[in-house]
Amino acid sequence: MKAYRLILTLAAVLAAGMACAQGRFEVFPSKSPVEVHYRIPAIAALSDGTVVCVADYRHSREDIGIVKDGRIDLRVRISRDNGKTWGEIFPMIEGKGKESPDFMNVGFGDPCIVADRKSGRLMVISCAGNVSFIKGTPEEHLCITRFYSQDGGLTWTAPEDIAPQLYSLFENAASGPAESMFITSGRIVQSRYVKVKKYYRLYCAALQAAGDGRWLNYVLYSDDFGNSWNVLGGVDKAPIVKEANEAKVEELPGGDLLITSRTDLEGRMLNVFTFDNLKKATGSWGTMTHSGAHNNGIVTEKNSCNGELMVVPVIRKSDGRKMDLLLQSVPVGPKRANVGIFYKALELDGSGNSSESVAKDWEGRYICTNIGSAYSVMAWQADGRLGFAFEEKTYYPNSGCGYTIVYDNYDIEQITSGAYAYNPKGW
Repeated sequence: MKAYRLILTLAAVLAAGMACAQGRFEVFPSKSPVEVHYRIPAIAALSDGTVVCVADYRHSREDIGIVKDGRIDLRVRISRDNGKTWGEIFPMIEGKGKESPDFMNVGFGDPCIVADRKSGRLMVISCAGNVSFIKGTPEEHLCITRFYSQDGGLTWTAPEDIAPQLYSLFENAASGPAESMFITSGRIVQSRYVKVKKYYRLYCAALQAAGDGRWLNYVLYSDDFGNSWNVLGGVDKAPIVKEANEAKVEELPGGDLLITSRTDLEGRMLNVFTFDNLKKATGSWGTMTHSGAHNNGIVTEKNSCNGELMVVPVIRKSDGRKMDLLLQSVPVGPKRANVGIFYKALELDGSGNSSESVAKDWEGRYICTNIGSAYSVMAWQADGRLGFAFEEKTYYPNSGCGYTIVYDNYDIEQITSGAYAYNPKGW
């Protein structure tokens, strides 16, 4: 793979690091409605305390392809001490807008990220190009670009368009060849259970406009750190076939795979893939289920927005029982406001892994901000705290569409009002 390196010195990136107390920090501020604004955060945490945050820098002020020849960059900011201090903001890749020599390099946006837990190698996947998801066709659609970093996010390889490989997976799907597709922004999940040769497996959620006109969610997986991909459960069984939109995935106890999807309804749509062979990635999807007020699930009010999904090993403090805690962040509402984190405990034996069981009886929520706010992402820091980045209308709540990307971090006791504590021996 031929790559170029963005020439940056360590001093340029980390000089003038800005200190903050353990907690809230404005990683990508948007302080005026007239300036270029930030959207769509993605974060990854490495075992040495490094946290890498990536976000859109939207000269176009819109999603990719909404504005013809609209420039969008991806920008990076790095902390080397679990989010306490941060280096300077710098570009990972700059879109060329109307000056682009080709379709792909017009703009890059909606990043998702993963850090390999053993090597620290980073991968980012993003949308790119000059057409929106809604207007995509088999002949002209969003590019799906891939970047790698070997040095903790300081430098990145040139973008590679992997859309041809992903689209080829669906050529013979019963729903017809894909019309348009992208991988959801935020966190790419690395398995805790499945390792094939050098790497632990990756999972991510894709939204597809299928040939038959439906929007469908699929889960893609890779056993070679993103070099090649397959469809979990096959192309003829999509886990979300109604109200499908941007989605997130996470492993449940024992390795089963959960997907939850943004919906115009309150709450989330979800499904669970039950493996009969983890190594071979064989098994089946369960029943698509809605989580909301009707089943004491994830209760939101007309927000139609994505969030993040994560499982953390915990100890229930009332009886000392070891469990996994499932977290789902999303704006509680009304509409895009009051980002919060919902939680519920899961048994380690996997007895609560069905979609119907996961959807119901969530235990509580923690509100992270009380003003306008939208997309959010999570990463588990090396110091045993939850790193959390979210979009907030910090400076101009009633104008424009840009957000400040805020980084905060919490311990499990804070999120659960003291009911659970992080179990460091669980991972």
